[in-house]
Amino acid sequence: MSIKVGIVGAGGMADYHYDGFTLAGAEVTAVADMNMARAGAFTKTRGIPGVYDSLAAMLAKEKDMEAVSVVTPNKFHCPVTLEALSAGRHVFCEKPPALNAREMEEMLAASQKAGKTLMFDFNNRARPEAQAMKAYIKSGKAGRINSAQARWVRRAGIPGFGGWFTTKALSGGGPVIDLLHMIDLALYFMDYPEPAFLLARTFDDFMGDKAFKGPWGIPDAANGITDVEAACHAFLTFKTGQCLAIRNSWAEMVEREAVSVIFQGSKAGGKVERLFGRDGIDSTSIDSCELFLCENGNQVNQKIMTEKDETMGRVGAAANFINTITGKAEPLNKPEEALILMKVIDAIYGSASSGRPVELK
Repeated sequence: MSIKVGIVGAGGMADYHYDGFTLAGAEVTAVADMNMARAGAFTKTRGIPGVYDSLAAMLAKEKDMEAVSVVTPNKFHCPVTLEALSAGRHVFCEKPPALNAREMEEMLAASQKAGKTLMFDFNNRARPEAQAMKAYIKSGKAGRINSAQARWVRRAGIPGFGGWFTTKALSGGGPVIDLLHMIDLALYFMDYPEPAFLLARTFDDFMGDKAFKGPWGIPDAANGITDVEAACHAFLTFKTGQCLAIRNSWAEMVEREAVSVIFQGSKAGGKVERLFGRDGIDSTSIDSCELFLCENGNQVNQKIMTEKDETMGRVGAAANFINTITGKAEPLNKPEEALILMKVIDAIYGSASSGRPVELK
């Protein structure tokens, strides 16, 4: 029998969750959303029988549902995940894992107590380029990764003004927490070493300027709140001696939107990158995956050819969740890693606020 899944939240990312779950052979049997009209439209086009206005109502009726997908504003990731885990369901949650590390600790403890799988949509790990590079790293080709640079920078990519993305109480922050994918991917390549110290600065230039709004995102909210950062620069050290430079922005004077992890190893360097033709538009994007080596006394750039994935791994990440539950695959991410990531996010905001380095414990 196929795994039965319910989706909480019928927003844009729900499409990818649905596609990934069904690709892996699962059956999406219900959707819950406070906006019943939106939930109804989503289920109607896909032939999903169940429509509910809350997770509680969905769980009460869908007794044989084994897993829950969380596609809500960031503020609700933790409470919805805890509710699903306490009801004995596996959980696949959108990024970021939570608003902060304290919430993530609660989620980790709840998953352990329930004995259920908890995974997050760190979709960039599932990109073909990322998996190809990880295989080279695992083979020892790069040696020890000493340093890396993680960036997701946009020139004009603020996702709406006054909505939940720009309201810290609902989102947890701006591009630091929204675009944490490359921080996670760099840590993934580095085998998630234990952090030591972090120094960060954030900037809010252009957050009130609608010329810097992205070509996608949620509609502006009249009289809404815009109290998050526009850009961040940070430097993180690890107890292993490794280090990571971080740069995230929604609105910053850069040439174009660029998403990348570049690393320097003891045997080789590497780069996984996506350059967008225009902020938020994928159709003209350029993907690259390269190793930088010295062979036979020559400096060599080795291009790694992979399929192009316009979903940026989103479908693959959701499919991996189902395949993990059914024992067909190893999980692409674990909640213990998500906790380290949220500690890094907390440290970025803490250091930027205090103007001092933060020691991570």
